[in-house]
Amino acid sequence: MLSEFQETLLQSVKAYQSTESVKNKYENVLQHLDSGIMLFDSDGVLTFINVQMARLLEIPRHSLIGCNLLQLLRHPHLSKFKKRKILRLYRETIFYRKKNHELIDEYGRYWLTTVTYGDQMEGDYLFSIKDVSEFKQIEQTAYQNDKLAMLGKISAAIAHEIRNPLTAIRGFIQLLRPHLVQLGRDEYARIILNEIDRANDIIYEFLNSSKPSAPQKVAISIASLLKEVILLTESEALMMGCEIKLKEAEAGLKVSIDVKQIKQVLLNMIKNAMDAIEEVGGEHAGMIEIEAVPDGKYVNISIRDNGNGMEKAMLSRLFDPFFTTKEKGTGLGLSVSYRIIRNHRGNIYVDSMKGTGTVFVISLPLVQ
Repeated sequence: MLSEFQETLLQSVKAYQSTESVKNKYENVLQHLDSGIMLFDSDGVLTFINVQMARLLEIPRHSLIGCNLLQLLRHPHLSKFKKRKILRLYRETIFYRKKNHELIDEYGRYWLTTVTYGDQMEGDYLFSIKDVSEFKQIEQTAYQNDKLAMLGKISAAIAHEIRNPLTAIRGFIQLLRPHLVQLGRDEYARIILNEIDRANDIIYEFLNSSKPSAPQKVAISIASLLKEVILLTESEALMMGCEIKLKEAEAGLKVSIDVKQIKQVLLNMIKNAMDAIEEVGGEHAGMIEIEAVPDGKYVNISIRDNGNGMEKAMLSRLFDPFFTTKEKGTGLGLSVSYRIIRNHRGNIYVDSMKGTGTVFVISLPLVQ
């Protein structure tokens, strides 16, 4: 009898140890997932949080276990930004029964949050959060390409029909100009011709934004490229009260590019920087800093200004055709620049803050 009891007890201990081993194994897996996980019980008390979620909240794990939602929101190390996001998550989950939420954090990263509750969780609430910034970037790139493809179809359909009558109108105005001069109305002819030319320029930008010509590449030194661009813009910048500061590029950095197209992109960026500085007005000392820094197989050309800056919400739409922050802008310059850089197997990044300034970073492959 005693030996049977001991054997049963031993089996129970082994089963318990096996269960604990499996439990620890799965908990270890959850702790090291790249997704953040939080589990609240039916009373609203936090019973489990993994390493990734604690890292996202920027709070030690041991200080969170056992907290309810109110205590979590009152935690001294939780930022105001995160408090607002958690409250929004709570409101949309409880009142609107939403189970999937998309959030943008204070660093501009995209996160997908999923809430699981109901019978399958036996009253518990499971929150999981995953960084989907890369997927979002791919989605935005595809969306951008779709819009540019649509723009190409529209431009091909209407550009020819608009240019022909404009050419005819311009010709007739030039024929009538001597008669307008006799009537003392030469100013009318000049204004009409200028406006026709402006319309033609807009059509050219419109066509170029949908299908820039294939780059005719040559190898060129980054240092010499930037110096040429500075020479073209320096005088205009001085007249607008801006100083352009070029940091010396590392010797030997070369890129294979269509010089005309990349100059067009750089000039557009610098002109945008000047306009942003001009918006500030007053006695503001304008500064545009240009720098080229190698980054692996690429070189990053940054153009930084201390102008008016932009709201974060605008940044995702900045390269969209016809989107502009300028009163008289066409909204085509940056979409053209985006397509040119993509055709060179590069990329453009932008960061800005209202009242602080903007930085554009153009990434181009180096000549190996």
